[in-house]
Amino acid sequence: MLNYPDIDPVAIALGPFQVHWYGLMYVVGFVAAWFLGRRRAERIGLTRDDVGDLLFYAAIGVVAGGRLGYALFYGMSQWLEDPLWIFRVWDGGMSFHGGLIGVLLAALWFARKKRLAFFTLTDFVAPLVPIGLGAGRIGNFINRELPGRLTELPWGMPFPGMGSAPRHPSSLYEALLEGAVLFAVLWWVSAVPRRRGLVSGLFLLLYGLFRFLVEFVRLPDPHLGFIALGWVTMGMLLTLPMIAAGLALIAWSRRQPVDAKP
Repeated sequence: MLNYPDIDPVAIALGPFQVHWYGLMYVVGFVAAWFLGRRRAERIGLTRDDVGDLLFYAAIGVVAGGRLGYALFYGMSQWLEDPLWIFRVWDGGMSFHGGLIGVLLAALWFARKKRLAFFTLTDFVAPLVPIGLGAGRIGNFINRELPGRLTELPWGMPFPGMGSAPRHPSSLYEALLEGAVLFAVLWWVSAVPRRRGLVSGLFLLLYGLFRFLVEFVRLPDPHLGFIALGWVTMGMLLTLPMIAAGLALIAWSRRQPVDAKP
């Protein structure tokens, strides 16, 4: 059994001014996306400055969509009790699925502005996302969020405030799968031009599968519990459309052109 590391969720405190590790993880994600995106921008006819503009709109989409999605899917009662809670993003509570919708809306607007095919742009963006996802899960771990279920595995650890029994570090599993593994696969697949929609479909499929699997060792949200069959969680339910859309998009891509330059 391992000990849960005692890391202060506040990274920097200067009087009333505080910078939380959770917020810094978002900075890590956007900086990584900016750096990697600039390396491949010319493939789809974007300039390096365009990448900065795209990430600005994506940042608005991911924060607004992620917070609103969490409130609608997981925290409606908390929002109704404390309307200002939705603005306290640094306390945690972001939905990947809501953030994804926000990013897709931002990408749709940007693609129209730049006269790009929508899936040409999402294929470009998809490999830039996993580093931010992985960093965000590390932020969840530092924030002592997303506790896992009980385990006897040697790397289990007691979760703060939940007794001394070891639990799966489920947020670290997600950081590994949704972050490191997903990035490695997508960056490698997209190293050469692919048919339009393939990389986007692969992102949806793999994220959905990874998240679905981790839900088996992650505790469901206490105010929701299992929502069907005694084992189905909200996270599982929300990933099923992603898996289906990923498979459909991969099949659709087989009839699409290769429209990016090497």
